[in-house]
Amino acid sequence: MDKFFWSDPPSQVAFPVAKAGYPLIFASAFTTGVFALLELTVPALIGLAVTFSICYFFRDPDRVIPKNYGAVVSPADGKVIIAGQKDSSPFFEGRCQKISVFMSVLNVHVNRIPHEGEVERVSYYPGKFFSANLDKASRDNEHNAIFLKTGDGRKICVVQIAGLIARRIICKLQKGDRVARGERLGMICFGSRLDIYLPDDADLNVAVGDKVKAGTSILGYLRHEKKEKN
Repeated sequence: MDKFFWSDPPSQVAFPVAKAGYPLIFASAFTTGVFALLELTVPALIGLAVTFSICYFFRDPDRVIPKNYGAVVSPADGKVIIAGQKDSSPFFEGRCQKISVFMSVLNVHVNRIPHEGEVERVSYYPGKFFSANLDKASRDNEHNAIFLKTGDGRKICVVQIAGLIARRIICKLQKGDRVARGERLGMICFGSRLDIYLPDDADLNVAVGDKVKAGTSILGYLRHEKKEKN
């Protein structure tokens, strides 16, 4: 029995790049080309390095998604900085489990759906830009909250949070969308964080300090569903 699946069709290129990066890549490449034509060697070399750096930041690798029943996969690449119960939250009614994943500028910044279901609503808040690893970033920073409902009514919330240098949150989802586990949902540009809120009875599969990858790393399981053995 297959244990993995593709939530999005695999890319047909060797080095997939997120569409959001195209304007920056083209602008940088064009400027580099102008420097080269003018025989400005140093600026051309700097421009070439910048172009490759932008391509690297906006890389969008394909991911195979685990089929494990009830699995909640990470919506982001990065490091777990919070994992545990919360008594209350503006993003979840009652007690819940909160997991925060911090993305450095070196991580893949494309975000993915943690669990299949339906988008109940998407709520954007134009806040401040504190460092994303601070506790107050969850509340005060610019953020975009995606509220999901699973097939049997369980609630999950994913919050894209802008960081100190992040200035753009991208989300393609709208209310009523049906989404698959591991499907691309958007991205945050240049260092940021994602918070995931799960029901209080969810079984966590990660701890603070763990490194995770979007779509492939299992953060936890919704307890009402039977877990399969790996």
